Amino acid sequence: MTTISHQAIRESILERIQKGEWGLGELIPGEADLADEYGCARTTINRALQGLAQDGLVVRKRKGGTRVSNMPVRQAKFDIPVIREQIETLGGHYRHQVLRKAERVPPAAIRTRLGLSNGVKALQLDTVHLADGRPFAFEARWVNLQAVPAIRSAPLEEISANEWLVQTVPFSSGDVSFSAVAANRDIASTLECEEGAALFVIDRTTSLAGEYITTMKLYYREGYQLYSRL
Repeated sequence: MTTISHQAIRESILERIQKGEWGLGELIPGEADLADEYGCARTTINRALQGLAQDGLVVRKRKGGTRVSNMPVRQAKFDIPVIREQIETLGGHYRHQVLRKAERVPPAAIRTRLGLSNGVKALQLDTVHLADGRPFAFEARWVNLQAVPAIRSAPLEEISANEWLVQTVPFSSGDVSFSAVAANRDIASTLECEEGAALFVIDRTTSLAGEYITTMKLYYREGYQLYSRL
């Protein structure tokens, strides 16, 4: 029996699918047959096929075998952006300004998103991110102080809350949505655009082990484009 890894087998099976050895929807050999072919344990084949299934490239059914997906799923990756890095990647000079930093009882919608009880305060942070001195994005954020008390003493005038949280606080899950909104008067003033201008917005909430960390909306200036990978 060989010591070939499940990753190597996964790549091999993927290559065979890509070359058309098995067509879309077609049944591929079973674990026992593949184990004999590759000279490895069935558990190694099982791990390789699980990986392909998680990528949406095959469909596995108990007692039904493994088939090549009819329509392989494409997954887009979304990394939490460090805005300083975004701006510097574009060749710009970054700085930020904290417009508001206050411990307040949040409105009901924010309280729900952070899982806070009535009357519990959170940290409200409004920040404008600048590229070459011009507004690039406006960040309206609330932070759960019960989960991240250290942010009270974080040097947020020197490092943005966006970057400090990415560097300091891990997260295990979250939700994110993307939308376009018309700039209201305050946001238009902050981003130096016309009121009613269409802005790209990322709305994100993150949590760690079931405890909500932060929720925020990030409004980019007009013309911003989000890039991702498939």
